[in-house]
Amino acid sequence: MGFQENLLKKIEINRLADSVLLSIGPAESGRKVDKEAVRGLLEIAGYSLRRVRQMDFYLKEPAADPEIILVLDNDLTIYRTGAEDVALRKNPFIKEMLSLRNVLKILNDKDVVVSRKEQSVERLRRECLATLDLSYNESDIAGIARSGFASLESSYPEGVIESLDMFADLLEYRPAPKIFQLRHHHVLGALEERESGELIFGPIVIYSRIDNRIRLIRSPVGSYDRPQLEHYRKVAAGDAAAPAEGEAVFRFLKDAVLQKSA
Repeated sequence: MGFQENLLKKIEINRLADSVLLSIGPAESGRKVDKEAVRGLLEIAGYSLRRVRQMDFYLKEPAADPEIILVLDNDLTIYRTGAEDVALRKNPFIKEMLSLRNVLKILNDKDVVVSRKEQSVERLRRECLATLDLSYNESDIAGIARSGFASLESSYPEGVIESLDMFADLLEYRPAPKIFQLRHHHVLGALEERESGELIFGPIVIYSRIDNRIRLIRSPVGSYDRPQLEHYRKVAAGDAAAPAEGEAVFRFLKDAVLQKSA
């Protein structure tokens, strides 16, 4: 795959991992882990499914000795041992529980557990990202800018947003926090939270799905600064001039990435 495809795959990996993390809760919460998102991560990371005693075991490929196994349930436990050993500990037969040695295994699995819950998700995230070549050159970044502007010119919002999301990943831009959110707009930018609790947001990229226009505010805007916030909203609405619009926004993003990687 080329760089853009790999970068989009990285964004998808992080989306899946974050979805799983948001679905994890304490046992008493009754929350169910997002299994579809977990399966997506497992597929990318190269795990294969094996059904054992009515449980879904996912084994890391190529197989190691001992094996790396994730049990797809709300605990998301990753084990380093054999499948039969995991089956014994998770769902033992009555006859197996007559053995003191087996009972001790069932009661204490610390010797074979690699991780659980959030730690397992982060492990999967790392394994997925390790499958990608995310190195790039100037032409790769220029290509993202060209794709974004071409989508803007052809009034293709999904293509514009895809390009903006790639730039956001490269620049560590964040979606707009609540106070900066605008209906029917895709807004992202650099975000800093000060000790006072004030959010400093910017540079800010504002894409309107209503009129298919993209605008840039270069200077950061403080969440406690009412005049700045009002000016920000006027720029977004087209009632005040933006420092950059259209193709110039994509040039700004391209240059920012290249400057960051220089």
